[in-house]
Amino acid sequence: MTHELIRRSAREVVQDLRAGRLTPHEVLDAAESRVAEVDGMVNALPTRCFDRARDHADLLQTVDPSQRGLLAGLPVPIKDLTPVAGVRLSEGSNMTDNYIPERSDLLVTNLESEGAMVFAMSNTPEHGAGGNTFNDVFGPTRNPHDLRLTAGGSSGGAAAALASGSAWLAQIGRAHV
Repeated sequence: MTHELIRRSAREVVQDLRAGRLTPHEVLDAAESRVAEVDGMVNALPTRCFDRARDHADLLQTVDPSQRGLLAGLPVPIKDLTPVAGVRLSEGSNMTDNYIPERSDLLVTNLESEGAMVFAMSNTPEHGAGGNTFNDVFGPTRNPHDLRLTAGGSSGGAAAALASGSAWLAQIGRAHV
């Protein structure tokens, strides 16, 4: 089921989640399997929080599928510049490498209220500045289509996660509390 799911669009997966044909746990398991398969080469999602996402999936399972919000249980990575409660936020910098925020950014709170399950932090250049996705904490994010190349820009981890089939949707841009 993993390979079939990762080839489907976010819209198709959300439709099946909302109709009850897929569960949030099944989709999360597919994402985790794909990340395990490709991220060692790509390095798009260096910080993962699948246990946190599973807790969110458990809560979503208690609600009728049609009432789980716009994303209905879709796993989503958040850029490693945006705080997620209880998840390491490095901003790609050795100076903030071990920071674990107590509160999530409003963007994350809103996404989760609409049924998103945050499962990882996507790689970014230090503090989001730079033309390619490399930092001293996690190293370079590789282009999934040509591993000799890096991914470009501050959302390179998000782009590489999408291109490698490790996510259906991903945050780009920078959010502020």
